[in-house]
Amino acid sequence: MKFAFNALASIAILGGVSPAWGARDNWPAAPIRIVVPFAAGGATDILARVVGAQLQQRLGQSVVVENQTGAGGTIGAAAVAKSKPDGHTLLLGTVATQSISKSVYPSLSYKPTDFAPISTVATVPMVLTLHPSVPATDAKSLVEYSKKNPGTLDYGSSGNGAITHLAVELFKSMTGADMAHVPYRGSAPAVADLLAGRIKVMIDHAPTVLPHIESGKLKAIGVADPKPIQQLPNVPAIAASGVPGYEVTSWFGLLAPAGTPDAVIDKLNKELKEVLASPQVQKTLTEQGALAKHTSPDEFGKMIDADMAKWGKVVKDANVTLQ
Repeated sequence: MKFAFNALASIAILGGVSPAWGARDNWPAAPIRIVVPFAAGGATDILARVVGAQLQQRLGQSVVVENQTGAGGTIGAAAVAKSKPDGHTLLLGTVATQSISKSVYPSLSYKPTDFAPISTVATVPMVLTLHPSVPATDAKSLVEYSKKNPGTLDYGSSGNGAITHLAVELFKSMTGADMAHVPYRGSAPAVADLLAGRIKVMIDHAPTVLPHIESGKLKAIGVADPKPIQQLPNVPAIAASGVPGYEVTSWFGLLAPAGTPDAVIDKLNKELKEVLASPQVQKTLTEQGALAKHTSPDEFGKMIDADMAKWGKVVKDANVTLQ
């Protein structure tokens, strides 16, 4: 998934915040490294750079974003898990790296307990999107159509075990919808085939599909949030249109290696709260379909645990396993 804006320009615009404390503090005593476990230019990378620029201003110490890609984000996450817990190496993690990976990668080299949660940074709404040839107008009618026309609906995802895959598997498990999975290497090729009609259904992040929905080339029939989102005010929640209780939250958050001092975690959490409360930061994220979201370390940890249980069941029921 890519956000369509110039990250470097936005970082420049968002600068100019006075440092919150001086060099008298022991931490940070060196440049801070935020590891992004996905490629440059994607949502995780852009969020890290926007937040990193603000933290650099507030902490009075360099903040460097480093991309360590591969294996669905688990390579970068593993690198942070093994880093020295001194607050100078952080991870911009996602629901995939922290809550889903444990279930889909049997040989995963890190555990959820290898990280200390700091705070969520943002959530990105997901949208149930169809090729216009599918006559469904909401989630309920899509389920009915799939059952009356078995074997005719293929849905795409950004890859096996991705949130875009499991979001549809959860939908299927709750409704009995008849749809077959076609995995791709990223959302872009999947959306290209959705536009061409080679697949018919996707549940993808709003920034990825919004331009095509606005142009009329794709049709949005539901959002995975519990209520309509700002960008699609007339599109109902999936939960309110035939699938009660359905909700998928795609979140991004900052974590440190387990054992990082509580004082450092607390300081980062407080500064991140100020960063995310900035109207400029909120405007930048909202324009790209993301919503700034701050939580306490404890709240973030509970989110990770709840999603781990939720997606673990979906992975087991759908028999998803990656090497």
